[in-house]
Amino acid sequence: MSGGLLAGYPAPTADEAVTAEGRLRPEYAALEPVVAGLGTEGIAGAARALAELRAARGVALGSWTDGRHERHPVVLDPLPRVLPADQWRSVAAGVEQRHRALGAFLADVYRAAGRRRGDVDRAPEIVRAGVLPEWAVEHNPARDPAAIGQAWRGQPRATVAAADLVRTADGGWAVTADDLRTPAGLGFALEDRLALRAALPGLFAAAAPAPLEAAVDLLRAALAEAAPPACAGVPEVAVLSAGEGDSSRFEHAVLAAALGVPVVTAGDLWPRPDGGLEVAVDGERRPVDVLYRRFDEGTLGAYRTPVGSPLDVQLTEAVRAGLLGLANVPGNGVADDAATFAWVPAMIGFYLGEQPLLPSPRTCGARRPGLAGRGPRPAGRARRRGGRRLRRPRGRGRSHVQRRRAGPPHRRGRRDAAPVRRAGAPGGGDRAGVRRRHVPPALGKAAGVLGRLRRRRPRPPRALDAGRLRRSGRREQGHLAAALTAVRPSGC
Repeated sequence: MSGGLLAGYPAPTADEAVTAEGRLRPEYAALEPVVAGLGTEGIAGAARALAELRAARGVALGSWTDGRHERHPVVLDPLPRVLPADQWRSVAAGVEQRHRALGAFLADVYRAAGRRRGDVDRAPEIVRAGVLPEWAVEHNPARDPAAIGQAWRGQPRATVAAADLVRTADGGWAVTADDLRTPAGLGFALEDRLALRAALPGLFAAAAPAPLEAAVDLLRAALAEAAPPACAGVPEVAVLSAGEGDSSRFEHAVLAAALGVPVVTAGDLWPRPDGGLEVAVDGERRPVDVLYRRFDEGTLGAYRTPVGSPLDVQLTEAVRAGLLGLANVPGNGVADDAATFAWVPAMIGFYLGEQPLLPSPRTCGARRPGLAGRGPRPAGRARRRGGRRLRRPRGRGRSHVQRRRAGPPHRRGRRDAAPVRRAGAPGGGDRAGVRRRHVPPALGKAAGVLGRLRRRRPRPPRALDAGRLRRSGRREQGHLAAALTAVRPSGC
């Protein structure tokens, strides 16, 4: 195709489909007859047909702007991205390895044992082994100790996981991020495959891609494994969505249709007398064993069930009763956090005893040596800004309790500097018998109150002087002085 459709195409070095000479790469060779037959006009027409088809089906992503919910169409390229089967197997094995290690890390962080204050093994095993620093777990904002009770004993906390991949310079793949909270994308992949098959049927006849039904079956099996042990028979599954305002509402509907399960919201969940939950579908209530959660865990408490209970409380009670399983379990952000990402290769070696199959960019923890993530810098520690050496004032950075214990402001730092001599002390001289002055607590408190009142005493108002205002040289004050002179009574 060097002299045809791609003639003069300036292919960059990182182009995955076209070489620098304007030829399709070997993995895209099967698409060459189809692309050559379509031509420029045919590809443009296929793009327009795709846009119309997806608009008719409502393929869009939502976002909130100035308090209004807006939906934006998701554009799809008519030429698909081709990944050979051997590369796909390599990528799939590497992603599965990472998620097995991250699942073991979540089980280690949220284990039920060792939670008492006197236990010596309160920290996760990977922290006690020195592989992961303690601050990466204990001070991680995504770690939620209350999430221990939101999974039944032995449940894998990450039923569905995802990874962000980039192509490296040598043609391989690298992982740039993990997602174990509410990963998305499978529903859009199903819709993309359906739209491409309708607009460009010749592409599928030439390439013969792997069917996506296998991914749906895998998801169905994973959700069934999330059912609690008390569930007998085929578990009842439902997709839990935030509602019409959710950004991925369309994908929720696509996945529910593919799985053959309903989409429910917090207003459809009703408590059962035995502690479980039931969902209202088409005016009928039926028990539910697994809820496929598809929105952020931080907003669970903002939604109410029909009985007025917060959604997170209702879900936790059903899980603790052993009658509900959540997929994914809240609290997984401690595993896919940006601070934890740097130690995923070490997790693979620690939990699995394997070498990473997929590389990840070298990442350094953004922390100051010596602080170990313990919070703000202590008072008085020197820092540098713009080449200047700065020092924090001594009083700043301390809590109100510490300042209160230090005494009133006019007494701080002076208790040791005010010696008192005792009469008749042995040794004589001015330095004999020096002892620290003792200030009774009541007296110190009264002195502090008086000091604060003295500082807060209002200053007497100064009389307005029109001449002084005129001499200030400012236009606004000159106008004010003229106005004061004009309204002053004649007797003043």
